[in-house]
Amino acid sequence: MKGKVVLVTGANGGLGASVTQAFLDTGANVIGSSREIRQSEFSSSGFTAVSADIASAHGANSLIDQVVSKFGRLDVLGHTVGGFAGGQSVADTSDQTFQQMFEMNLNATFYLLRAAIPALRASGSGRLIAIGSRAALEPGAGVGAYSASKAAMVSLIRTVAAENYDTGMTANVILPGTIDTPANRKAMPQADFSKWVKPATIASLMVWLAASAGKDVNGAVIPVYGQS
Repeated sequence: MKGKVVLVTGANGGLGASVTQAFLDTGANVIGSSREIRQSEFSSSGFTAVSADIASAHGANSLIDQVVSKFGRLDVLGHTVGGFAGGQSVADTSDQTFQQMFEMNLNATFYLLRAAIPALRASGSGRLIAIGSRAALEPGAGVGAYSASKAAMVSLIRTVAAENYDTGMTANVILPGTIDTPANRKAMPQADFSKWVKPATIASLMVWLAASAGKDVNGAVIPVYGQS
């Protein structure tokens, strides 16, 4: 991975920070993106902070343009951005909540992929690794909009995998169970945190998929559920 150009979205989030650091530890040049991110958040000389909002086509295009302009290429895209809303049945879900889940989990992913795929194809060994959710395959009560948006996202990633493998590019999606982040601990203080998925576990898997060892894995939907 040394010298590779890696873009991590949501780079300073509960999972994204671990993913960013894991790629930095390989010697890669890592561009960390988020709506608000500072250069000082990671001490490595290989880190570059870029503030961006990928919720629009313009924002996604601008982000990829900045990466390619500065580094001349894009080898790996680690997409960790997403949103969650739950607690209501499908019958009680508002238009706003339903649309918000699709905007955050599907539309933003589409804008980002459409902008990034040409650069990933051009690298000759591009890697796309996206973070989905266990709920994409195992929907539960009260999370209909979230589950549907993540299921659609999985379909989109697998389509990208089928369309671009001819160039050596791969696209895979990881489906975590509950991730052990500060936000999740605060939201569920009575839970058994020891059974949750550690961010470092997901980060290690993403690095493996991005490296040469993962070149034959394409279109995979990988469950990482922890002990729950």
